[in-house]
Amino acid sequence: MTDYVAPPRTGEPSTEEILKTRKEHMFPSVTHYYRKPLHISKASMQFVWDVESKKYLDAFGGIVTISAGHNHPRIKARMKQWISEDRPQHTTVFYLSEPVAQLAARLTKLTPKGLNRAFFTNSGSEANEMAILLARQYTKRTEIIALKHAYHGGTIGTMSLVAQHTWKWGGPGLAGISHAAQPNCYRCPWGAKPDTCALECANDVEETIKTTTTGEIAGMIVEPIQGVGGFVTPPKEYFPRIHAIVKKYGGIYISDEVQTGVGRTGNHWFGVLHNGIIPDMMTMAKGFGNGASIGGIVTRDEIADSMKGKIHFNTYAGNPWATMQAEETLAILEEENITQKAANLGELIMGGLRELQKKSKIVGDVRGRGLLIGIELVKDKQSKAYATEETMEVLEEARERGLLIGKGGLYGNVIRLTPPMCITEKDAQEIVRIFGESVLAVEKKMGY
Repeated sequence: MTDYVAPPRTGEPSTEEILKTRKEHMFPSVTHYYRKPLHISKASMQFVWDVESKKYLDAFGGIVTISAGHNHPRIKARMKQWISEDRPQHTTVFYLSEPVAQLAARLTKLTPKGLNRAFFTNSGSEANEMAILLARQYTKRTEIIALKHAYHGGTIGTMSLVAQHTWKWGGPGLAGISHAAQPNCYRCPWGAKPDTCALECANDVEETIKTTTTGEIAGMIVEPIQGVGGFVTPPKEYFPRIHAIVKKYGGIYISDEVQTGVGRTGNHWFGVLHNGIIPDMMTMAKGFGNGASIGGIVTRDEIADSMKGKIHFNTYAGNPWATMQAEETLAILEEENITQKAANLGELIMGGLRELQKKSKIVGDVRGRGLLIGIELVKDKQSKAYATEETMEVLEEARERGLLIGKGGLYGNVIRLTPPMCITEKDAQEIVRIFGESVLAVEKKMGY
């Protein structure tokens, strides 16, 4: 056939037209953040532009997803080359494909020793579904422990692991799922302080196993830092204790690295490695593909080998287009020493935020690690009443000043900062400046 030449673009639908189409033809669960919905039309590295050509510093990264940068030139070049050579856009995993093998090799060089077998999915939800399936297959048991306030996905299986009513619907889900206490030092259920903490939250994992399961578990799935839960960062000592408990009751330890993976927490490639343990399995997505629709799971040989004799097929898992982008993303992050960069810039941002906390009336807690930072807003620092309305106002004020940020937590009162890891020191300073101005503006507007 003759070469096809695409017609020039003649303009995008207006914001109003898109909203009308969404309302008429999409599920009503598809919602938006701002009073005036944000319509993004262009993106480059750490910046995005709306249809009115207003430029924003993106400090949310498509919900912790853009890692190397929007439209990174190296990834764009690989994609253009792929198309120009008529390489396959899609092919079944029953055929061989270079990118999926190259990605598996590169990924397992970055994972802890012993976690050298990989499987790829289309999303973090699917990766966590696979983790639960594999834990049950390997142990020949069914019961799984998760944490309260956890978020692990939006499928029926992963929603069973979720412990927030806002993200959990559609019925009871999978049987055999139990939830232990959230290890939240800012809102400790036992009222403990750092100098009086006896890791009651870790002990609750054993109590949960003893009282809500048969005592023979398949495993436990844990986020090193709870993402949707509000970037809750447990004490480092918590993890060795619960790891030992999981092993005591015969389970495998699964680390959900969908938000904490591929260098974002700084100093290490995966969040769990800050805590002195090696998991049996890790799941990942989001920044792993820098926006490509891909998730993954890595585990030990003997756990992967429990799948022998089974056929586990997914039409798009291991898609060459997605795995090529993920492999190039990891190459970029590795060559740019992103683990050190994320650590340094995270310290800069968190230092500025802690200075803001001293003079702000509503900044109750600053937490996180690397470029995964949470700021909990409260109506009063003594009562710690959830500042849900104030949080939305801070988002609006930041947007007006050209900064995009996110929110999370069961009560929607935790600001989430997860910029693309290509940001500069100047960008980090801008994030602190604009966020501080936004908080103080909200305090003034709301009479604090």
